Amino acid sequence: MGRICVLAFALFAATLGTLAPATREPFTAGSPEPRLKIILLGVAGGPPATPGIAGISILIEANGEKLLFDCGRDTVNQLVTVGVNQRKIDKVFLTHLHSDHIISLPDILLTGWALGRKLPLRVWGPDGTKSMMDDLLKAFAFDIHMRRDVDEKFPGEGIRVVATDIREGVVYEHNGVKVTAFLVDHGPVKPAFGYRVDAGGHSVAMSGDTRFSENLIKHAAGVDVMIHETGPTVEQLTAKGFTAKQAKQIVNHHTPAAQAGVVFSRVNPRLGVFAHGGGRAAVAEASKTFKGPIEPGEDLLTITVGDKIEVSHHAASLER
Repeated sequence: MGRICVLAFALFAATLGTLAPATREPFTAGSPEPRLKIILLGVAGGPPATPGIAGISILIEANGEKLLFDCGRDTVNQLVTVGVNQRKIDKVFLTHLHSDHIISLPDILLTGWALGRKLPLRVWGPDGTKSMMDDLLKAFAFDIHMRRDVDEKFPGEGIRVVATDIREGVVYEHNGVKVTAFLVDHGPVKPAFGYRVDAGGHSVAMSGDTRFSENLIKHAAGVDVMIHETGPTVEQLTAKGFTAKQAKQIVNHHTPAAQAGVVFSRVNPRLGVFAHGGGRAAVAEASKTFKGPIEPGEDLLTITVGDKIEVSHHAASLER
């Protein structure tokens, strides 16, 4: 009997020895690896509609949070495509107030509420954001009154808006997710912001619309994923009906692909991504400077950031 007890104790001690290292891991055995998911809902650049390409909008998911950055054309339809009900979107961050970055805000506001959002829609953006959201509520006052007070009796809290005109710095921090806004240079459009999201030891930075920006490089340094815009050419814009003068002004407010390559090389992300312009030609140009991997902008491109970075071109088929 004594021999059996000795053997049992030895087996127990050996088992403790195998478990002890696991207790020092940053998360417990069997728990999922902390991850940051990024979905490019749309990547089209500028106000003109482009068949088959949605307007600029990026969804970031981490620690149960769903954060929407900009609301270009077809954002709501793209959310449906990737299996996200609009009622789950109650946090929106705007880089600036150009129409191609905000055109779907009324859809987010009203459709999400109609589908069951019970919390206020929170919106962060540059000066003018709060005034714009107040005016949106006035513009849709009839619809809101009918659905809240007369017909469906949707809860009033879900159509309430809490909008904040932000300054550079941390603008949101909850549930282990931190969003930092930083100033970028979009020519006469001031202020314009980029954003950095940190969660679970992973990070992504988004440039918004900008010329080459040292401030962006400073705030984005060391992120896992750097999402950068790149501007159109004068020839592309004149082909869409802009005058040569207008085209040159627009080009001057954005970052050429070669300069975006310099940004990537100095930020040194694990992955560079183009959005809001930037196809394979832009990737080739930026790759002359940045030797790491770069993905061209593509609607519904999904990037999952963990120990490894996984890129999927078929976001609609992902299990949600």
